[in-house]
Amino acid sequence: MESLGHGRTNSGAGNPKHWESRHRQRETSKSVLDGQRQDEFTEEPKRISRTQIFTLISCASINFSSMIIYSVLAPFFPLEAVKKGVSNTFVGLIFGCFALFNFISSLVLGKYLVEIGAKFMFLAGMFSSGVATILFGMLDKAADGTPFIVLCFVVRAVDAIGFGAAMTASFSILAKAFPNNIATVLGTLEIFTGLGLVLGPPIGGFLYQTFGYEIPFIALGSLVLLMMPLNMYILPRYDAVPGRESFWRLFTLPKILFICLLITSMSSCMGFLDPTVSLFVTEKFHLPVGHVGLVFLGLALSYALSSPLLGLISDKKPAVRKWLVVIGCLGTAICFVLLGPAPFLHIESVLWLFVLTLVILGIFLGLTAIPIFPEMLSCAYENGFQEGLSTLGLISGLFSSMWSIGGFIGPTLGGFLNDKFNFEWASAMQGAASLAVGLSVGIFYIRESLVKKGSVSRNILHQGKPG
Repeated sequence: MESLGHGRTNSGAGNPKHWESRHRQRETSKSVLDGQRQDEFTEEPKRISRTQIFTLISCASINFSSMIIYSVLAPFFPLEAVKKGVSNTFVGLIFGCFALFNFISSLVLGKYLVEIGAKFMFLAGMFSSGVATILFGMLDKAADGTPFIVLCFVVRAVDAIGFGAAMTASFSILAKAFPNNIATVLGTLEIFTGLGLVLGPPIGGFLYQTFGYEIPFIALGSLVLLMMPLNMYILPRYDAVPGRESFWRLFTLPKILFICLLITSMSSCMGFLDPTVSLFVTEKFHLPVGHVGLVFLGLALSYALSSPLLGLISDKKPAVRKWLVVIGCLGTAICFVLLGPAPFLHIESVLWLFVLTLVILGIFLGLTAIPIFPEMLSCAYENGFQEGLSTLGLISGLFSSMWSIGGFIGPTLGGFLNDKFNFEWASAMQGAASLAVGLSVGIFYIRESLVKKGSVSRNILHQGKPG
């Protein structure tokens, strides 16, 4: 990709059109993600390097394995937990505690990524997650009630810390390896995320029906552990000098605050589905457990297949990233209202409409989720944060932690609302929250655009005045 630094001249400094062109060059060149940032060595080669290929393989493996483990619970765990005397509210808390501990660990690990080492954090996270998954498969031996609930919380917490470590390291490694097209790379890797989400529910449902509670977790946990030797060998080591970037300064940037709100909203929408959908389709449409997993296919497939295209658009047209996330958030709100459907719509709930809504929901979630990480990087660089693994660690940790907050709120609130009302009203309330976030972020971006245009116009007029 060509740099805007080429072809600059010193002539015509007093020309307003020339000043506007130079101003736009400087604004655009602030972001390494726009593919326009000047590199102090050479331009990124068009051919992908061996190191980049190995990085992609490693990160694809963690995307796939973590998502298949995450999604395997959805078809049968709520039903199994109810047999153990667990209420819907506590089922939501068991799902949600994963995100809560992920939130805490991501903030800490993102801050100290350079000191710990990205590769070590990646591998240690995989190991912890694999072992915790196997242990979770043995919890059916626990006594009903409180002992089962407590052990679920403990094992899920260990799994969450491992997951947070691996994903925080993964985001940082990818942004380091692919500085100029990170959105395209993230979008492509979402194929493996979607594949894990697609295969998790049906595989989990099939193994549960065929072999019982233990085998799904033991098989998938072992799969993660078997991937470790491969990643130890092929994953490159990225060393860096610890930076002095302030997490608090990053978090208090106005645009970052609104982006964090978006991340939390989207994650809560996805988390809302975990403890609620399986119970709803089982009771409403009388589907067997093995078929419940197939219902999740629509969401996962549409998300996975649309993500590479959305990532490419985000990299090629960075100016539209902010509008993609707003459209995605508003579209998500509409889908959640239709998912029940909401009682005030007076539409009959039928299986084909439910699955179709999940398919469309997957696309809208991708519209928001894919451009967000490069948008965060762009904002940080525009505000003076140095390029390097230290800044990438902060942003990766913040992204993961905000995603985790939503992952805690979604299933916890979803389980509670499902208990107090019903799925139709609960999903409508989730949609209303997403609508409020989408409108808030949209208003912020419109105001930001108007302020920038006004600033450019004033500067052009000022520069055009005779000395």
